[in-house]
Amino acid sequence: MESIIPIKGNVRFGITMDPSIWIFDDRRIDLETFFTSGHVEVDELEEYKRSMGKHWSREIMEGATFPPTLETEKQYEENKDITGTYGIYLSHFLKNAEPNEDAQTLFIETSSGDEHSVPVEKADELILKFCNDGKPLKEDGPVHVIFKDGSNADNPIRNVTAIKIK
Repeated sequence: MESIIPIKGNVRFGITMDPSIWIFDDRRIDLETFFTSGHVEVDELEEYKRSMGKHWSREIMEGATFPPTLETEKQYEENKDITGTYGIYLSHFLKNAEPNEDAQTLFIETSSGDEHSVPVEKADELILKFCNDGKPLKEDGPVHVIFKDGSNADNPIRNVTAIKIK
């Protein structure tokens, strides 16, 4: 099984994606809670500003030492990273590939020779699931394609080998 997935076709830049390193990506989505708790999109810049403001205020009030509770929380988060079920939006990678203006359809190619088509405008609704319970998807992976609304969460597109734009 090949673990590298190319984005090719009617794009400005053909790129390759390696799902084995996405566990370290801050853009990953926790799929264990995504479909049940109503995931809310967060503006990364606003979230960064808010967290830096809180950090600055805490340092002014308490000094630059970290309370022991923060260290405990950090250890829990590191363990959760290893054992969680995660995905990442395909749109993050499409931004880098830059589909051409005349691109209309995105085809998801699988190892069985099937092609699943999605309009390019709907590409923002695709999530690439890359691990289940902290383990890469080796048998029917390297990724599963799931729609953002969860309509195919129980039966995702499996054995993805390439993303082709036409």
